[in-house]
Amino acid sequence: MSESTAPTPAFSASPISVNAGVLPLLRRLVVEADRLRVAVTRDTSGVTFVDAGITVPGSIEAGVLIGEICMGGLGKVKLAAQGGPFDQGWPTWLEVSSSQPVLACLASQYAGWSLAASKEEAGGKKFFSLGSGPARALAAKEALFAELGYRDPITADARSGVLVLEVDRVPPPVVVEKILRDCGLQPTQLTLIMTPTKSLAGTTQVVARVLEVALHKAHELHFALEQIVDGVASAPLPSPGADGLDAMGRTNDAILYGGRVHLTVDADDEAARGLAKALPSLNSRDYGRGFADIFKAAEYDFYKIDGVLFAPAEVWVSSLKSGRTWHAGRLNLELLRGQWLGEA
Repeated sequence: MSESTAPTPAFSASPISVNAGVLPLLRRLVVEADRLRVAVTRDTSGVTFVDAGITVPGSIEAGVLIGEICMGGLGKVKLAAQGGPFDQGWPTWLEVSSSQPVLACLASQYAGWSLAASKEEAGGKKFFSLGSGPARALAAKEALFAELGYRDPITADARSGVLVLEVDRVPPPVVVEKILRDCGLQPTQLTLIMTPTKSLAGTTQVVARVLEVALHKAHELHFALEQIVDGVASAPLPSPGADGLDAMGRTNDAILYGGRVHLTVDADDEAARGLAKALPSLNSRDYGRGFADIFKAAEYDFYKIDGVLFAPAEVWVSSLKSGRTWHAGRLNLELLRGQWLGEA
């Protein structure tokens, strides 16, 4: 009997560069900075910093553009006003779609790169952020990249990287140096985009992760990622929260209780049905309360929250093999309106 060999990861031969793909989007963000109410600066080494809500107001439009940058140029994010399918009792929604959902969402958009500096390293206040966006695929520090078999194939002469950080201050030099070193970039080749969650752009780019949340949940369920061939999603866009905790609660709630995802899979009926049934957030024991309240009850420890909760509210899964579609979960706009609406 011949020795068995491990299968080649599904995306190891992909010619798609998520960092090259975002260059037109990044150029637009920089060129239209004043109109989008973001600030662009360079430090003495040549690293570009885009402030999308720390010292400037930012904007929803900037958040939409940053959402597409996070997806490596492989997804579309757009605003949808109330009406038609979005006549659900909330005025503004985001629509997200991708024909390369695994690369767009998991190899780029997912906030999976842990970046930290101690109080001493950061000059008086410790720093922590989860990096998301295309530059993750240059460093490939996360185990996820070995599973996917993907690393950005961008050529040396065109090398550049973009990373998005949900922070309210510029990262300290020690963190910037780590990003440059791990990505193999020169300072002039790196752009860091900072989006506090309690800003307009920050809230928007987090809600734009509604499709990514479904892809990450499918990965947690050990669904064969290469079988997910298309994805479309939507979620209501709340106003930013009054503080960091409120903002985090609102953006999570938008997806957990208002997120709707339609996945197309090249899988048989049993696999498609099983994915649809297991995906929605209502399968969680923590379902039914605002995320900020859940987080407080968990003593601000994410690991005490039931991981099943981190999923969209409603899911549709269509099988290419049979043409059948399965549906599970439901929107809970009543909970969101109770959380977000003030009294008249």
